[in-house]
Amino acid sequence: MDKNDLKKFSEIISESDNIVFFGGAGVSTESGIPDFRSPNGVFGTSPSPEVIVSHDYFMAHPDRFYKFYRERMLFPDAKPNAAHNYLAKLEKAGKLKAVVTQNIDGLHQAAGSKAVCELHGSVHRNHCMKCGKFFGLDYILSCDGVPRCDCGGVIKPDVVLYGEELDRDVISRAVTAISAADVLIIGGTSLVVYPAASFIEYFGGKHLVMINKSPTYADRRAQLLFCENIGEVFSALDKTIL
Repeated sequence: MDKNDLKKFSEIISESDNIVFFGGAGVSTESGIPDFRSPNGVFGTSPSPEVIVSHDYFMAHPDRFYKFYRERMLFPDAKPNAAHNYLAKLEKAGKLKAVVTQNIDGLHQAAGSKAVCELHGSVHRNHCMKCGKFFGLDYILSCDGVPRCDCGGVIKPDVVLYGEELDRDVISRAVTAISAADVLIIGGTSLVVYPAASFIEYFGGKHLVMINKSPTYADRRAQLLFCENIGEVFSALDKTIL
């Protein structure tokens, strides 16, 4: 890790009180949650994600969907890592205005972040498709087969499946925060999942910082580029600021 880049990053954070973080699966891999498309990821040895976690597949085969969902997409024992914790500290210090995440694991909130825009929903929220009753993650984990409500309705996770639209209110909050930010930190995302990745185009602030182990199309626009694990970068920062 380049010490000069780390020093510059620290200075950028010190001077700003309007930072937004945009992150993806790479933020949670250090918590033991696999990403999606790597050989060892969630979909590495499975059918196309567009099929198995699609709205149509859920409606047609809820039993098969839930078998895959419980085995490959739920990690109830995962804990926040250094990245989640540092971002929560930035928010508490009044510097970070929003976390915009593509993740559905709820680890940002578990670390203490409150201004979180979950673009793809959350495994911690589930609702009956018939009466709308809310159910937590524990209920989904405790059920066998397709979880059902007392009214007989099928319970659906509040995660955005392929073929479904993102929540308009969440989009609005994310775009508003990114548009107003003077610093945008992008980390742990390949920026290939749309429309979520397109939201960073609303950024017109002073500093764009990329933290990603793999190249992205936005790298050329970044003032700072770190090709390390995001937890390592934030751990190093934590020793220099806050």
